Formats: sequence, structure tokens, C-alpha cells
Amino acid sequence: MREDILRNLQQEIYDRCKKETNKFGIGCYYHIAAVVKNAEILAVKYGADKEVVMIAAWLHDIASITDYSLYDLHHIHGAEMASDILKKYNYDSKKIYLVQECIRNHRGSISSIKNTPEELCVADADAISHLDNIPSLLYLAYVQKEMGIEEGKEFVKAKLTRSFQKLSSESKKYYQDKYKKVMEVLR
Repeated sequence: MREDILRNLQQEIYDRCKKETNKFGIGCYYHIAAVVKNAEILAVKYGADKEVVMIAAWLHDIASITDYSLYDLHHIHGAEMASDILKKYNYDSKKIYLVQECIRNHRGSISSIKNTPEELCVADADAISHLDNIPSLLYLAYVQKEMGIEEGKEFVKAKLTRSFQKLSSESKKYYQDKYKKVMEVLR
């Protein structure tokens, strides 16, 4: 495991999330950290290459936090940015390709076939990360969107439901109890 790369990527992502130019604010860092945590869990569960999965998880949103104008195609731009970053570490070119595929196919809002366990791990971890970031979702609803109590609660519940529905069937089984508990709190 290339701990040097993981440590440096964590710092780089944190630094980019803190910049004023990051339209998503520091909350995006907590989303990405939750994706990494869940991706690591799923990598073990699915027998995926944990290093590839964790690197891809750290980098999956790098384009959108770096330049908001790249958001619509951040999965494409992010894959290219990841390659440039990883080449600086002399990272194995075959693994760079796997990381890029994870990033290209992580978006639940874009239907894409997950060809490897690594791609599945990152996509599912991205979707499920919202269960670990309820305060950020509430902040989005009540502060940024200025919603009332009921409207904000329904907004968060709908977001979590959409995220849960994006999961693979195996991951739905794995995260079902957590999803139910979070939804219970929001009732």
C-alpha cells in the first residue's frame, strides 16, 4: 500500500476543499473522506484492490472542487487530473488506468456499467457517503437553501433515498440497517 500517496492525496484534497474557489465549501472534504472510508470497507467486502479504490475515492471529485465549471463532466476531467497527479508519484500505469475508470464511472446520476469490483466500490461508496454526512445535508437544506423544518427534512430524506437506490444490490443489503436507522431519525 502506497501510504505516501494516500497521505499526500488526503492533504491535497483538504487544501483544495478549503480554498475560496471551491464552490462546495469544506463540507465537500467530509463527503470525500466518507467516500474513502466506505470504499475501503467495500474493497474488503468485494475483494477489490484496496489501494486503487482508496486513491480513486480521494480523487473522484477533484475536478469539481478545483474548478466548478468542470462539474457537469467532473468524472471525465477528474480522471485526467488523477492521471497527471499519479504520474508524479511514478505510480504504476496499469493502476492509474484502474483509478481513472473508477473516477469515470463513479457517478450514480449517469448510468454506466461497472466493469470491475473497484469501480463498483467507488460508485457505491460515493452514493452511500451521504448517510455519514447528515449534518452537511441539513446545513444545505436549512442554511444554504433556506428551507423550513418540514421542507428541509423531506429534502434530506429524498436525497438519502435516491442515494440508497443507486447502490448495487449487494451494497443495499450491506447498508440497509444503517439506511433504516438514519431515516428513522428523520421521521
